[in-house]
Amino acid sequence: MISVVAENVLGTAGTIFWCIQLVPQIIRNYKVKDCEGLPPLMMFLWAACGVPFSIYFVGTSGSIPLQIQPQLFTFFCTVSWAQTLYYPPYQLPRKRMIFYVTSFVLISIGLELGFILWLRPVYNHGTHWPMLIMGILASILLALGLIPPYFELAKRQGRVVGINFVFLFMDSMGALLSMLSIIVGTFDVMSMVLYVIVLVLEIGIATSHIIWYFRMGKRILKEEKAQAELEAETKLELEDTSDQECADKLTVDMEISHSLRSEEI
Repeated sequence: MISVVAENVLGTAGTIFWCIQLVPQIIRNYKVKDCEGLPPLMMFLWAACGVPFSIYFVGTSGSIPLQIQPQLFTFFCTVSWAQTLYYPPYQLPRKRMIFYVTSFVLISIGLELGFILWLRPVYNHGTHWPMLIMGILASILLALGLIPPYFELAKRQGRVVGINFVFLFMDSMGALLSMLSIIVGTFDVMSMVLYVIVLVLEIGIATSHIIWYFRMGKRILKEEKAQAELEAETKLELEDTSDQECADKLTVDMEISHSLRSEEI
């Protein structure tokens, strides 16, 4: 009884984390208007993996939370993918970005409806391998989505740029809690492999940044802070100089105007 309760609690908590983990990343992207270091391919693969996940959980009549989770996950991944296309460094024109995202959403809806209507009766009649393929495909796409960030790390000597650490923590917690839920409850090899791969790859990203910080990050961040302060001071000086020039020009114009009036008199 205790293991059943623990399995449900841990599984529900993991599902909640994997529903909303991308919200901090989306907020961060919107605030800074820059997605440097956040690969569009990562967000696209994650958005794409939500389709076979949805087919799997809806087609096998999974619990309501498990049917809702892929929909929310795909939605937030699609929003983040759109941001990576629209904001720097890619900066696609708005119309092209909307075209790509809209096309993806329409194709995803068509695939979900088509496969669910086709495979659910097949699954109910005892043929489970087509749904199993969907689950494996979704897991592969999810794991592959964590590979592109490592190319970004390689570009910056291990530094993490553009990826929100709150998002990374929440996603790792989702994997950890889900993994614990099947350890104390019904063990599933495929799910365990997926959770371990996701957890290891995300811990690897965080570890890379920590190593970078202690190797050279302190010095680089200090230099960047000094450079930012210098640029701010220079900008302020230029503004002051510009204001002073405007004031001097206005004074000269007023003197000329006063002189002309005096001559007329």
